[in-house]
Amino acid sequence: MNKIIRCRMIIGCAVVFLGGCASLDKEDQFYEYQAPREKLQTVESLELKPANTRAATEQKAEPNTPAAPEKWLVSIEQCRAETLKNNLELQVQLYAPTAAQAALDAEEAKFEAAFVANTAVSRTDYPGRLVEVGDGSYVGSGSSQYRNIDAGMGVQMPLRTGGELQFNLADSRDKNLQSGSLFSPWYETGFTFSVSQPLLKNAGTRANMHSIRLARYNKQIADNSTKLEVIRVLAAADRAYWRLYAARRQLDVRQKQYELAQAQLDRAKRLVAAGQQSDVEVLRAEAGLASQLASIIAAENELRSRQREFKRTLDKPGVDIETPTIVIPQTEADPVYYELDKNKLIALAEENRAELLDLELQIASRISTIDYLNNQMLPLVTLDYRYNVPGIGVTRDDAYDMLNEKNYENHRIGVSLWVPLGNEAAKNRLRQAMILKRQTLASKENRKLLIKQEVLATVDQVETNWQQIMASRQNAILEGRVYEAEVRQFEQGLRTSTDVLDALTRLAVAQSSEIKALTDYQISLVDLAYATGTLLGAGKIQWEPITPVLPVN
Repeated sequence: MNKIIRCRMIIGCAVVFLGGCASLDKEDQFYEYQAPREKLQTVESLELKPANTRAATEQKAEPNTPAAPEKWLVSIEQCRAETLKNNLELQVQLYAPTAAQAALDAEEAKFEAAFVANTAVSRTDYPGRLVEVGDGSYVGSGSSQYRNIDAGMGVQMPLRTGGELQFNLADSRDKNLQSGSLFSPWYETGFTFSVSQPLLKNAGTRANMHSIRLARYNKQIADNSTKLEVIRVLAAADRAYWRLYAARRQLDVRQKQYELAQAQLDRAKRLVAAGQQSDVEVLRAEAGLASQLASIIAAENELRSRQREFKRTLDKPGVDIETPTIVIPQTEADPVYYELDKNKLIALAEENRAELLDLELQIASRISTIDYLNNQMLPLVTLDYRYNVPGIGVTRDDAYDMLNEKNYENHRIGVSLWVPLGNEAAKNRLRQAMILKRQTLASKENRKLLIKQEVLATVDQVETNWQQIMASRQNAILEGRVYEAEVRQFEQGLRTSTDVLDALTRLAVAQSSEIKALTDYQISLVDLAYATGTLLGAGKIQWEPITPVLPVN
């Protein structure tokens, strides 16, 4: 029997040690990093070289670099899909729910049972007692020397009520090193069952589930924050799309104005050659053409900037921000006038805004903390019970036989009390939790007011931008007619090239204002959806957290 028990102890220890080990991936293994001193204390200089226009024009991509597409035709739906799939900011946030779930799982595992084992080897010398001899001196009597080998194993089981169960099996070998001992060595065994349960402080499932409740609230807060990040990133992608759309339309306007300025120069040359206009008209037309060229250069720079913003937001593989790929928006701005019910939009915002849900979860967390800290105000009264069956014999088998027969049984029950004098620490922690709850409640009411203000302001902006569309469209039509009239009068010798070019500039400003009004209206609809905690589009968005494959299961 003793061999079986020892075998079980060895197997149990091996299972525990092997089960608690994990082989970490290389990227998770420990390492130390010391930044080079020059990286921290030396500021490098930027060396610029004169440009070689021909070399820059002939520069080609590296052989191993995959060629980026020349053009990328993208709709607003494709923009949202690629953003959900590739956006790096969103990818970072999608790890948060998985980490919060791991924290929750770890907290829920605090009631797991634990296997415990111990062993010790000791040697003790007892001097005995002093005995007086006849000559007034003393000698030691009853001294002894022992060598002990103790081993034990057991299971500890935390309870959701705050108590703990323990099952222990002990095995001991004792040997008297002095001669003349009747039994040496001898063996002792023992089985012990004990239970400990607090009765006031830390008692009950509600107090002991507090940390798990907080972890659950934190998991929901992480999910809610991820949802808010999804909304924010998709709204940013929509805005980037419409800004790119506006920049490309603005470039088209500038290129059209350049063509019209070139036509005015040709017209001026023809009339000067016919003797109907003076030579200065050609100079005026050339100056106007150069001005339009400068406007094209500025518009192209703005378009490149918006393309980089769009590419960074979507982060589509093969179309990085440094690639020369031309992005062409396919979804045209088609403004539709909506009748907006402010009260319904405010109610929708209060129902869907992630900030309000976050504060609601924080309030629930505060209430759980107050309940837990109120429990911590109580005295610590602990009820303990212990049951023990001993065994002893000249052999280990004899000791375990006595243990199995249970001829000797021991019981012990006791109560302990611990009461802090004053209890000021617990009182102030409870007071702090109550203050924080009231602060969170005030923050929720303030957030509601701010959301209401944001929704109303966004509704006003949508309506204002719609009126801007109507006004700018009418202005563009009238400026187009004025330009055509100026051209006709120039051909009749009643106007100069300056008058025609001024009319052309006003036409360009009117057309640019119309494009800006169109895109501002689309962006204001995106802002309105964001203010209500929703997204534009017919389909709902369903996100999933990133769960990496790790060696720790």
